[in-house]
Amino acid sequence: MQATKADAWVKPEEWPERWRLPDEDFIPTTLQAGAVSALSAANLYEKISSTRAVAKSWFSGEMAIGGGPLKVVPDRPGRPPKPVLVPPGHVKRRSLRSDAGLFAMLHAIAHIELNAVDLAWDIVARFANRGMPRSFFDGWVRVALEEAKHFSLLQERLAELGGAYGDLDAHDGLWEAAQSTDHSLTARLAVVPLILEARGLDVTPALITQLEEIGDQRTLRIFKIIYRDEQGHVAVGAKWFRFLCAREGVDPVATFQKLVRTHFRGALKPPFNHAARARAGLTPQFYRALSSLSR
Repeated sequence: MQATKADAWVKPEEWPERWRLPDEDFIPTTLQAGAVSALSAANLYEKISSTRAVAKSWFSGEMAIGGGPLKVVPDRPGRPPKPVLVPPGHVKRRSLRSDAGLFAMLHAIAHIELNAVDLAWDIVARFANRGMPRSFFDGWVRVALEEAKHFSLLQERLAELGGAYGDLDAHDGLWEAAQSTDHSLTARLAVVPLILEARGLDVTPALITQLEEIGDQRTLRIFKIIYRDEQGHVAVGAKWFRFLCAREGVDPVATFQKLVRTHFRGALKPPFNHAARARAGLTPQFYRALSSLSR
């Protein structure tokens, strides 16, 4: 699992010049173009640096949302040759109490965070022309930037453990959820932030407890950052899901349940972190009827 020098993750501020891109090459003139650029990047350094640069330009007020020629949003994000994508059941699970198990868990979470970067940019790029207010895009650009931070932190930790992202297999379940909702912003918000990201609020506290028990302070610090930020990401999804339901004159709870049953495979599995979900605006009335315990 030893990484080569070329494979090891380096902090963005320490990247050599060959990994840096000139500003004029990766800061497009519109947010939609910037989102497509970051989404399409197959090189991980380019994806993360583009994310940082586009976010900086957006929040400085230099970018319009769209305009000019319509950008074609790719069906799939740019990806390096590894990891190899396999069916979810083929990804091995190991105990955190072994070095191999810790590495496997970190690798799996890094894969989730990389997908989350692209899912945020896909929302921005795919739905840029749907008449959403500028504050909608503020939220998703911040999500993309924070997911890129999480991925970078996890890459650094994998390198400290002697490996790199791509050393193990991963699955493609998260992007399948994106493909099934590429036609509807309301469906995308229901499935991605309010199902997939909300699941992170359920499982991360248990991981934090296990890391405390084994005394891994470096990994613990990363997961506390992720847990804090992910509550905000679910809140962004909940806010704009309710906004769209109000604009369309439909009941948000009934609409959520209908969309989840249509676009998400399987039932939601407890335990649920009701407190964290509620703080993010996702109360039990939304998901209780979808739980496997209610069937």
